[in-house]
Amino acid sequence: MDFSDQQLIVDYLKGDEESFKILIKRYLKPIYNFVYQYVNDPQEAQDITQEVFVRVWRYLKKFNQKKNFKTWLFQIAKNVSIDFYRKARFHGGERKNISFSDFENEKGENILTETIPDPGPLPDEILERSDIGQQLAKATKKLSLNYKNVICLYYYHHFTFQEIAEILSAPLNTVKSQHRRALSILKKILEKDFN
Repeated sequence: MDFSDQQLIVDYLKGDEESFKILIKRYLKPIYNFVYQYVNDPQEAQDITQEVFVRVWRYLKKFNQKKNFKTWLFQIAKNVSIDFYRKARFHGGERKNISFSDFENEKGENILTETIPDPGPLPDEILERSDIGQQLAKATKKLSLNYKNVICLYYYHHFTFQEIAEILSAPLNTVKSQHRRALSILKKILEKDFN
């Protein structure tokens, strides 16, 4: 049975740890792919993704369940990615390793280490194997981070413009404008590459 995010959160807060594992499995690859747009490094994207889920675990009790969990989760991913950039810039690239020991349950199981992404291809990598997907992925990489985020959130993660505005802490009209500009730029890049 496929439970909603809301039901999984309610069940987890009542003590069902399996519900949190399901949430992690549901969003692990989408969050990893989103974070990867910021850092463009697989290991760093994995580390940041783990930090995202540590924060979700820490703050889930404070989450306003009237809000959309997926939007909240991507906001956390954006903030952790930005924090990573700031720390790397101000501390000469040195980062403090994340400790997951307090994330273990009474049985010694660690929810995060059990759900680390497998080394198999990610959905975006599979898409890149097709010729048109490869051309589109190359073109998207040429976009600025703001445009890339809007395109990624809208087309790959199926957020509405309003949700994207919340995730990116940007005005709705700015997001819509960035979407239009990004499509225009992508069109020009693709036309140039195909001619």
